[in-house]
Amino acid sequence: MDLEHLIIEYGYLAIFIGTFLEGETIVVLGGIAAHMGLLDLPFVALTAFLGSFMGDQLFFQIGRIGGKHLLATRPVWQERIDYIDELLHHYRSWLILTFRFYYGLRNIIPFALGTMTVSFKQFFTLNFIGAIIWAIILSSLGYLFGQAFEVFLEKYQLPAIMIIVLVLAFILYIIKRQTKKKIIHKIEMEHHHTDHHDNTDDNKPH
Repeated sequence: MDLEHLIIEYGYLAIFIGTFLEGETIVVLGGIAAHMGLLDLPFVALTAFLGSFMGDQLFFQIGRIGGKHLLATRPVWQERIDYIDELLHHYRSWLILTFRFYYGLRNIIPFALGTMTVSFKQFFTLNFIGAIIWAIILSSLGYLFGQAFEVFLEKYQLPAIMIIVLVLAFILYIIKRQTKKKIIHKIEMEHHHTDHHDNTDDNKPH
């Protein structure tokens, strides 16, 4: 079975599984495959929406049911949870709506929100809307990417797709790594400021 038949046969399943777990790259590739005529763009977006929405609803429920216990066994997660809690305090609805675009925190945010004071109804509604926006944007970007490199894709189909996968994976890795560094730096600076403030208070005469 050649690559075209594999994409036609299992493309939507791959998109669903990929987006259930995370899946930015697989959605863009689905958009490229749609431009090549191997998949349908509306179904690529629909599948990406379903996978992302259902996956994040599951992680949110895990946070609600067993989040406190998991955090007790993994204290290293607590710093990120505290940072997300701070974001939630300032940008509640916006955070829930757009968390899919927060590289470095994308996987942990639904779980973290499940451990906090976010209602099921609020998360369900904003997660639903956010998943639609995310799926349409990324699948459309893939389709436009396919248009921009149409001649290259048609002439060197398999090598072109492999190169695109590697390039996208590398770009996303760099973005996530840099974002993670910035988040960790911000958390460390906040903790340093908090510790300095506490020490200053302790040194004040009573």
